[in-house]
Amino acid sequence: MKENKIRVIITNNQKAVKIPTGLRMLIRRCCHAVLELEKFSEPAEISVTFSDNEQIRKLNSQYREIDSATDVLSFPMGENGEYDMNLETGAKILGDVVISMEKAVEQAEAFGHSLQREVGYLTAHSVLHLLGYDHIDNMDRVRMREKEEFVMDELGLPASSSYIVE
Repeated sequence: MKENKIRVIITNNQKAVKIPTGLRMLIRRCCHAVLELEKFSEPAEISVTFSDNEQIRKLNSQYREIDSATDVLSFPMGENGEYDMNLETGAKILGDVVISMEKAVEQAEAFGHSLQREVGYLTAHSVLHLLGYDHIDNMDRVRMREKEEFVMDELGLPASSSYIVE
């Protein structure tokens, strides 16, 4: 897969957590790895936004009617493999990912792994959602977790032994 086919637009809309050097590149690598795993070979565009707990709580309330902060939200732009197209580039617009950096820090500490591992995992999880995956039933959850962990291993961020599966 050619590197220039996937455009990942990353925006930092929070000041709560300093974004470590290399995190943006990790997110791009993660998006590439998921699309490669899923054999998504067309030009694609993904938007990733760093938020804080308050911003993501508002989005969660507005779009999911859940008035609490969550770690990550995915806003798929496609359905059943049909996506909006960026008319300038011809890329399929897969959707938006919003990551609460405050939650990512909390969860990395709780699970005993790096912030990079946590943000990479949340990115992989969300990109799978953008491609239509869900985790409503147990089998789907297991399938999704396997794909997430495969991508994390590919990127050299395997789960630590203290990682707890709900």
